[in-house]
Amino acid sequence: EALAQKYDVVVTNPPYMGSSGMSANLSDYVKKYYPDSKSDLFAVFIEHCGQMAKKNGYQAMITQHAWMFLSSFEKLRSKLLAVDIVNMAHLGARAFEEIGGEVVQTTSFVIRKSHIVDYKGEYCRLIEPTSQQGKENLFLSKEECHTAKQKSFANIPGTPIAYWVSPQLLQAFISSPTLSTLSSPKVGLQSGNSEKYFRLWQEVDFHLISFDGNKNFKWFPCVKGGEARKWYGNNTSIINWEHDGAEIRNETSSVIRNPGFYFKAGLTWTKITSVFAVRFFPENMVLSDSSVYVFPDRMTYILAFLNSKLAPMIVGLLNPTLNFVATTIGAIPIIQCDSSEVGSLAEDNITITQKDWDFFETSWDFQRHPLLRKVPTIAEAFDQWQMECNDRFNQLKANEEELNRIFIDIYGLQDELTPEVEDKDVTVRKADLDRDIRSFISYAIGCMFGRYSLYKPGLIYAGGDWDSVYGDFPIEKISLNENVAHGTGFHTYGAPIVDKAVVYLKEPTEMQDAEEFWGVDADNIIPISDDEYFEDDIVGRFVEFVRIVYGTETLDENLQFIADALGGKGTPKEVIRNYFLTKFYADHCKMYQKRPIYWLFDSGKKNGFKCLIYMHRYQPDTIARIRTDYVHEQQARYRTAIADLEQRIANAATGERVKLNKQLKKLNDQAAEILAYEEKIHHLADQMIPIDLDDGVKKNYEIFKDVLAKIK
Repeated sequence: EALAQKYDVVVTNPPYMGSSGMSANLSDYVKKYYPDSKSDLFAVFIEHCGQMAKKNGYQAMITQHAWMFLSSFEKLRSKLLAVDIVNMAHLGARAFEEIGGEVVQTTSFVIRKSHIVDYKGEYCRLIEPTSQQGKENLFLSKEECHTAKQKSFANIPGTPIAYWVSPQLLQAFISSPTLSTLSSPKVGLQSGNSEKYFRLWQEVDFHLISFDGNKNFKWFPCVKGGEARKWYGNNTSIINWEHDGAEIRNETSSVIRNPGFYFKAGLTWTKITSVFAVRFFPENMVLSDSSVYVFPDRMTYILAFLNSKLAPMIVGLLNPTLNFVATTIGAIPIIQCDSSEVGSLAEDNITITQKDWDFFETSWDFQRHPLLRKVPTIAEAFDQWQMECNDRFNQLKANEEELNRIFIDIYGLQDELTPEVEDKDVTVRKADLDRDIRSFISYAIGCMFGRYSLYKPGLIYAGGDWDSVYGDFPIEKISLNENVAHGTGFHTYGAPIVDKAVVYLKEPTEMQDAEEFWGVDADNIIPISDDEYFEDDIVGRFVEFVRIVYGTETLDENLQFIADALGGKGTPKEVIRNYFLTKFYADHCKMYQKRPIYWLFDSGKKNGFKCLIYMHRYQPDTIARIRTDYVHEQQARYRTAIADLEQRIANAATGERVKLNKQLKKLNDQAAEILAYEEKIHHLADQMIPIDLDDGVKKNYEIFKDVLAKIK
């Protein structure tokens, strides 16, 4: 009876409940009687409270602000334009000390049940302060007060309550084409089974990936989402699109969208991310549903505008959420201008960011590590790399600021925006000593396994016939030049890489000699232990790698630099050994997004036994060789070391005996751990299990999980 009456004033803070949380009865009821606000109960209350108010009565509410922007409330907004929004305090997130986080974003408003032509409402934009007191102070200062004609909202696609939009930008909406009219945004396929059809490119046989559009392959590069990155990058995924995706098309829940745009170059942005950033992607890629795509005629112009400061500002008034859907971005007005400078700057930015992307081994176009240089020390190499990174960063920042100036002038927004770009918004990487030394170590491991080579750029072996790659030592030969010390094959400073080509460092008399010089591990098993138990000990191999790259004379200096970058106590070799024992594998798993290509066989916390293998070189007898050639050998060395310590303890003085007993306990613990591990690995070794690289890391790793380190 109370709810059926009409009132002069209706005031409430209504309940918030999305449609997914409603009971069946409630859901059916609001769908029937409140179809324009059914998405959330607070929106239903906005409608119902309007029904409870008398003509010229007032309705005052505080609700989630989603109704102001989301497409699901567009019809509700159209209804509200028929009454007068008197005023609003747009609070945003953290308006109440009791409610933390960004989830609850609110707005407080008063509506009068009347309709006055050209009515102007008063609005306070209080979303920037991150505390209740901060919002109150800003409200009282009247610094963010706006007056807006209510009918102007209808000129903006989707009718958002964008009260802060300037007359200049409003005119752009009225008179300029939207992005969707120039190039309708597209979404890609839904596979129906991501684990089955998607891989990181590093997981499979590299020779089975089609990078040139040849359709007679199984795997194809795929555009997916990823972190916010402008201009170029995030190319890490592939998809099984064999026979034009025949297998995916047969999946019950798959949806193949816009296949006519596959294998075309275009622009893309991640659908759900904290920052709106658009990047160019080249031809010969399949489109997935985690991103949105456009294929405009003036591609570099559109790319430049979407990566300017204007686009995020416009997106913020169309839909201030983290979901950059096709309808939102498609509604951006594009003022077209004939400017060759815009296209030139955009192309330069693509080149800069592509170089940055390709300097890291997670790019399929990676050539060689950036610290391989014609200098005698890794410190000098890092200094050069740091300067290059800074130059790229500063050039990209300058280019982006110039583009901002151009578009601010085109849109007439000089009073609202400045062209400056903050460092945090420039999406190329600066040099980072810790990261870059760890990636240098990763590259060294790749050279040891034959994935990379000091003597030839790019990916050398990642599946296929090993003998066809390494059996004939296929290195391009070039004449020694003035940069190379005659007779040794090294540069004057000892570095093996020249600018123009691949250098032949040594005339191999036989394959064994060549393998030794290349650093390629013959049996694909590299042990990691807390002492030099094996000839192919990983620390010894790494030290040799550093010596080959920078020369013998500076070896100690370079090892010290590497150790200082890694951090830790002890001699350089001890620090490096501890890194391999405790941190390398976690770094590797992080770099390869929990799909490691080097697998760590690990007996446990006591470090009784550890070794690495390269997944792409795995053979059914690999585990048997690990057991017989390394685990058994390590057990024998423990027995010898334990017997030696026991004898020394018997003859030691009291003070020394304490220290020796501590060492003995450690060895006994390791011996016990490796004994239990030998039983596990014995069981697997006898099975001679093959793997299929097409199955990817996750499935193959699971087969051997009892003897491999956990992926974290």
